[in-house]
Amino acid sequence: MKVQQLSIFLENRAGRLAEVTELLGKAEINIRALSLADTSDFGILRVVVNKPEKAVRILEENGFTVAGTEVLVVEIDDKPGGLARVLKILNARDINVEYMYAFMEKLTDRALLIFRIEDMEGAIELLRDKGIKILTKKEVSSI
Repeated sequence: MKVQQLSIFLENRAGRLAEVTELLGKAEINIRALSLADTSDFGILRVVVNKPEKAVRILEENGFTVAGTEVLVVEIDDKPGGLARVLKILNARDINVEYMYAFMEKLTDRALLIFRIEDMEGAIELLRDKGIKILTKKEVSSI
């Protein structure tokens, strides 16, 4: 149920993000979701891709620093209160969300949320018990 997310450290300069996306594209690696956070000196590009092992190899071969992290991809109704419902469930068990970002699934009324959570196993069990769908690696890769 956990999905591999890659964190790619980028110097905060023009063209660096384009370089990453070009390398992934040439290697037939599809970005499924991304988040970019920056500071004055560097940025962290977080991506979920269809071929994470290959992406790590390609990026490291080209001088990028890459770290892998397990995340949950949770499917919710794309309507007001959908995210609040999931956060309320986690909060009731005092499960901390370190960070999250969202993306839309193609041609449906569902939203997909990516969570980095301190207690991954506890979150998986809790969300499943509450009827929240957690996507598998295969499901995320096929989006």
